Amino acid sequence: MNLQKLKEAEAYFLELYPQGFEDVGLLPIIKRHNTAKIGEQVRELIAKENFTQPDIICENFTKIVSKSTLISLFEKPKVRDMIKSMRMERRDMFAIGLYEMLYGDKKEGFETMVEVLSFYSLAKWSIVTLIPYYFYRDKEFFIKPTTTKNILSFFEIEGLVYKPKPSYEFYVQYTKVLESMRAEVSKKISPNDNAGFTGFLMMAMEE
Repeated sequence: MNLQKLKEAEAYFLELYPQGFEDVGLLPIIKRHNTAKIGEQVRELIAKENFTQPDIICENFTKIVSKSTLISLFEKPKVRDMIKSMRMERRDMFAIGLYEMLYGDKKEGFETMVEVLSFYSLAKWSIVTLIPYYFYRDKEFFIKPTTTKNILSFFEIEGLVYKPKPSYEFYVQYTKVLESMRAEVSKKISPNDNAGFTGFLMMAMEE
């Protein structure tokens, strides 16, 4: 990791927004994405007790995707159509995968989700990582392909190769990289919302 670039990005960001993510200049962006509120809704819609009914989990997944500003408008109808067309056994697998990602064996859950989504050509980073991020905004990261590739290149992250098909191994390694980067900057720009931190990195690269 190029620590100098990270420190330069931090200095520039705090020059623009002295209060970091508490700065009034960032309020429009924070309100637009509204991750805190959606995170609360996700915890209700994807609560452990709902997993006794896979249909409800699948329908609630569609609701979250439709509300989220993190998922592209192009992908939202594809997710909706996927859930509508799912046979019962695939709905069961989908619910099991999501349950394991949130409450059980993360690796098994991740790989199950990728397997199910692959049937519909929707095994994409954004769709696989959306719910875990909203559920644990201070621990899990939402992976956006273009942003991820740019972070690896711009900050000179060695030993990690991005691939379009999601893999748990990459997710674990990339999470460790982001956590180490977050530990190097001011608390003002490393809030308890990991999308905020990757948003800071994205803005830094744009400048």
